[in-house]
Amino acid sequence: MDAAKRQRLADAGIDVDSALERFMGNEKLLDKFLGKFPADQNYAKLVEAIAAGDNDAALTASHTLKGVCGNLSMTALFELVNGQLAAMRAGQWEKAFAMMDEITPLYERVVAAVSGQ
Repeated sequence: MDAAKRQRLADAGIDVDSALERFMGNEKLLDKFLGKFPADQNYAKLVEAIAAGDNDAALTASHTLKGVCGNLSMTALFELVNGQLAAMRAGQWEKAFAMMDEITPLYERVVAAVSGQ
């Protein structure tokens, strides 16, 4: 992985060293999984569930998105989504839904970074 790509990923809150460790140093495999992230539907499901006021679906989508972010060492996004999930589990739905104002731009930055933009 070249330095520019590594920096782009790091700037989006991805811990590249941790991700490579999780992928046993296999950069090609990490690139493959990072490249699949934009197609993951959990963010879209989260947005849709919030718009519909479906708390159960929002909790499920947030939980799954958190796991995906954790597995790919998307540390900054993981932390935000984890905070949202904690608020949901505490019944603080308004707070959890308001967190989308922070989650959305970071999600978009991560998608751009893994897409090479």
